[in-house]
Amino acid sequence: MQAEHLSVADQASWEGAIRHLYEDATTFSATGPRAHGDWRADVLAVMARAVPDPRGWAGLDDTANERSQEHPDFPFCRPAFRDDPSRPLTPADIGERLHEINRASAENLLLALTDGSCTLRNLERFTESFDELQDMARTILARYGDTFTCYTNVTVGARKDDTLDFGASHWGYIPMTFYWEDAGLVIVSDTEVGLFWTFAC
Repeated sequence: MQAEHLSVADQASWEGAIRHLYEDATTFSATGPRAHGDWRADVLAVMARAVPDPRGWAGLDDTANERSQEHPDFPFCRPAFRDDPSRPLTPADIGERLHEINRASAENLLLALTDGSCTLRNLERFTESFDELQDMARTILARYGDTFTCYTNVTVGARKDDTLDFGASHWGYIPMTFYWEDAGLVIVSDTEVGLFWTFAC
């Protein structure tokens, strides 16, 4: 659990940060309410688009048009079980495929998710400085308050101290979708759960 003072994000700044950072990525960014004792069930509800954003704020969903009646939670319907695409994710699957990271790693991960390959080299296309882009990542996190936990399926440079090393020469992930590559961040507060995912075909 991380506890550190963050400025409160307003709707315009939060939505603007998401649009700017992820405009060139194939992404899914959404937030839902904490309605279960087990936050993993809340993650599944957001993946299935079964709950609205508690504040009415707009995320991004570049995969919405590919949803179907058979797979309403696309692309989160064919995780590591690609031999059985009809198998839905369960809370246990979520727990097995995500590991906790600290807030500094979450800030960097939000920036690495701006394109495929999950690397901070993705930032080279932006005109803003790293500090300015990092401020946008902090604005995204600020929505979730001063105390939250962060989880990811990304395994690049993962260490026992909950840190991701983006200086590693390669990256890895535990698949949670049908896409060839997927990397994501889950943010869990006492009242909300946010998902930020990028996909590569």
